[in-house]
Amino acid sequence: MKKLNLFAILTAASLLALGSMQPAVAANWSVYKDYSFNKLQLANPQPFAKHHALLQVSEANPHQWTLALNNAANLIQYFGQDKVQVVVVSYGPGLKMLLHNSRDAKRIASLSAEGVEFDACHNTMEHMKRKIGHLPKLVPSAVIVPAGVVRIMQLEQHGYDYIKP
Repeated sequence: MKKLNLFAILTAASLLALGSMQPAVAANWSVYKDYSFNKLQLANPQPFAKHHALLQVSEANPHQWTLALNNAANLIQYFGQDKVQVVVVSYGPGLKMLLHNSRDAKRIASLSAEGVEFDACHNTMEHMKRKIGHLPKLVPSAVIVPAGVVRIMQLEQHGYDYIKP
């Protein structure tokens, strides 16, 4: 009984701590703190997926963003939502696609609801913080990863097919 009460107290304290975090971190699931290159963590795991794709977005080019989002939608349409795991990794200037006020925010939310994961590079976020004075606010479904290029390497190591739109 005491262990159960301690668990309830720790859970409540954790939730309170999350509520006091900056919006860019609190709203987003993160693999940043517990990251292990050898252990793949996903926000929306598709356990029955037979196909795995990663899409790289590293340019501040809205046309490239549209192409990447079209690629993700086409993969889901072709293979089926439960048969493909799609991860979009954004870093460098491409991180702008995942900003909360991005022109593609609604489409990202829709694709995320279909199981697409959108990874945001923490290194890029820190670089942006130095310029704007705070961490950038991301779309709620963005997953914070330590480094975009490291995430790409990790996904490839775990059998993901690399696609650069």
